[in-house]
Amino acid sequence: MWNFCMQSRSSASELWSFPLRIRYKVMKNWGVIGGIAAALAASIYVLWGPITERKKRRKGLVPGLLNLGNTCFMNSLLQGLSACPSFIKWLEGFTVQYQVSQSETSGKYLSLTLLHLLKALSCQEVTEDDFLDASCLLEVLRMYRWQISSFEEQDAHELFHVLTSSLEDEWDRQLRVVHLFDVHSLEKPEILQKQICSRTRGPPPPVLSHWKLQHPFHGRLTSNMVCKHCKHQSPLRYDTFDSLSLSIPATMWGHPLTLDQCLHHFISTESVKDVLCDNCTKIQAEEGTGQIMENQRTTFVKQLKLGKLPQCLCIHLQRLSWSNHGMPLKRNEHVQFGEFLIMDVYKHRFPAQKPNPAGSPQASPDPKADVEQAGNNKSSFMNGTCSPSFLTSPVAFPYMTAPDCSSPSYLYRLMAVVVHHGDMHSGHFVTYRRSPPTCKSMPATSNQWLWISDDVVHKTTLQEVLSSSAYLLFYERVHSRWQRQSQEHRAEE
Repeated sequence: MWNFCMQSRSSASELWSFPLRIRYKVMKNWGVIGGIAAALAASIYVLWGPITERKKRRKGLVPGLLNLGNTCFMNSLLQGLSACPSFIKWLEGFTVQYQVSQSETSGKYLSLTLLHLLKALSCQEVTEDDFLDASCLLEVLRMYRWQISSFEEQDAHELFHVLTSSLEDEWDRQLRVVHLFDVHSLEKPEILQKQICSRTRGPPPPVLSHWKLQHPFHGRLTSNMVCKHCKHQSPLRYDTFDSLSLSIPATMWGHPLTLDQCLHHFISTESVKDVLCDNCTKIQAEEGTGQIMENQRTTFVKQLKLGKLPQCLCIHLQRLSWSNHGMPLKRNEHVQFGEFLIMDVYKHRFPAQKPNPAGSPQASPDPKADVEQAGNNKSSFMNGTCSPSFLTSPVAFPYMTAPDCSSPSYLYRLMAVVVHHGDMHSGHFVTYRRSPPTCKSMPATSNQWLWISDDVVHKTTLQEVLSSSAYLLFYERVHSRWQRQSQEHRAEE
C-alpha cells in the first residue's frame, strides 16, 4: 500500500513538472524576443531620435501648449493674443530698445519672452514641435513680483491685466535718454524715422515715439456729467482701460442676449443725486438780492463712453453673479456676438466731430441723444455684424445675415474667443482663434478657425465659434472700403 502511494505521488509530480518545463522554455523564448525588441528600439532611438519629436505638425495648425498643472488659463490667453497681429507687431517695435542680443536678455524682460512665445504660436518662428512649454512666462513674471502658481486655478482675464500692467512697468523702469530729434517727433508724431535727416554719419539711432509706446489694447473712457436742472455740462473726465468689462443684463424669456445689449448697458446713463452744481449756485446768486447763497445741490446725469478706441479690443463678459445667500454663481447664458463689430455708436463725439447744420461745431447737451438715436437706427448695427462689402478684402458670412451698415469708421474683426467650461470653483479654459496665414503672399487674416485646448489643436468652423459661450473676445480694428477710398482720394489730392 505504501509503495502504491509513493508511485502515485511520483507520477503526479512528473505530470506537474512536464507543463512547468514547457512554461519555462516559453518564458525563456519570450525573454529573448523581448531583449531583441528592446535592443532594436534603442538602436532606432539612437539613430533617429524619439518618434514623438519627429512627428511634424499638420498643415494649417498651430502649436499647442503644455498644461503644467492648472495652466489652461495661461495657455488660452496666449493663444488668443497670438491671433492679434497688431499686438505682435507692437512687441517687435517695443523690443527695439534692447541693443544687446535678444537671446541673452529674453529671460529678463517680459516683452521679449512674450514676443518669442506669440511668434511661435502664430507660426512666425520656425518650429516643428506639436506643443510648446510656456513656463518661461511664469518665471519672468516672478521677476516682476507676480507669484502665479501653475498648480492653482487662475483667471485668464486677471492674467491679461497682469501682462498689460507689467509691460507698462517694464517701460517705466527703462532709462530714458533724450534724443536730439525727440522734440521734433513730439511736435509732429506722424513723421517717419526715414524722413529725419541727420548731419552726422549714418542714420540716427532708433527713437521710440511716445505715441507708439502704448500697447494696442490701450484705450480711454470719457465720463460726462450734465446737470438736470440747468443743463450745465461738467468737464470731461478720462480714464484708461485695456479691456472692456461688460456686465450681462437680466434676460427675458424668449429674447436672446446680444453683445450690443451689453455695450448699451455699459454706456447707459445713470442719475447721481446730491451733486454740487456751481452753475446753479451762480444763477441763483445773480437772481438773488446779493446776499450770500448756499451751494446748490442737484441731480446729475452721468454717462460713460469711449473717448479713444484701441487698435485691439478685448471684451470681458462678466459671468460672475451672487445668489441671495452670498454664494458665487456663474452665468452660462449665451451672448450673441458677430464676426464683425461696429463701435461708432459707443464712441464719444467731440465738438469738432458733430457739426450743426450751420456749419459750426456744437456739442450735444443731452448725453441721451446719441443713445436714443442709435436705438432708433437699428439698420446701422445689430449683434456686432457688418456687411462684407465695406471690408478691404471680401469675407463670406455663412452664419448670420449682415445688416446694411452706413460706412462705419470703427469696424472690428473677431480674432479669438476664450471660453470657460465649468463653474466658479473649477473648470477649464479653451480658445477659438484664427489660423495664421500659411504664406506671406496670402491676406493678413485667415478665414480658418481653430479649437485649442492646451496641447490639443484641431480645425473648426465659424458657426461653432459664434455659438460658443464667450468669456473673452479679441477684436482687431480693420478699415472699411469707404475709409480706404477716402484715404486714396486724399493721397491723390
